[in-house]
Amino acid sequence: MHTNPLRPAASLLIAFTLLLGVGYPMAITGLARLAFPSQAAGSLLRADGRVVGSRLIGQAFSDPKYFWGRPSATTPKPYNGIGSTGSNLGPLNPALLDQVKSGARSLREADPGNAQPIPVDLVSASASGLDPEISPAAALYQVPRVARARGLGVAQVEALVRAHEQDSLLGFIGEPRVNVLELNLALDHTR
Repeated sequence: MHTNPLRPAASLLIAFTLLLGVGYPMAITGLARLAFPSQAAGSLLRADGRVVGSRLIGQAFSDPKYFWGRPSATTPKPYNGIGSTGSNLGPLNPALLDQVKSGARSLREADPGNAQPIPVDLVSASASGLDPEISPAAALYQVPRVARARGLGVAQVEALVRAHEQDSLLGFIGEPRVNVLELNLALDHTR
């Protein structure tokens, strides 16, 4: 007696597709939503009841009254989550030097009285092009400009930066950092 081998193969394909392609992802998503509801929902930040961004993806700020994040290498627009990528420009590539010089020029033009050295993360993109954080040094570099643009005291804005500084994970993984969007949202609620 001859049996058709396609029938059990098709049955297994359908069963495993439903189990591993539908059931497993739904179970893991459900567990993530229970254990980490904010992170599973995208780590969204809200202001005045509306979503203004995610704490995981940077945003382009160019107004002098806001802190600016790292440059983004994504295309066709900055901080494009679909186009996440670095510039892939090597350290000897003249285009990288041009980008760094242009970023430094923009920072100097926005705050001509600031003679401090420019922190490297303000003129270089991260590997993903989406980095939402800058170093505390990069945030402190911008304090005089932001304070002047908002009519606030330098000490008041610096204290806000220090309050939003996050330490390394477990004290040794990564670097201290400041989330730019969270800091700017706090600035908008400072009088």
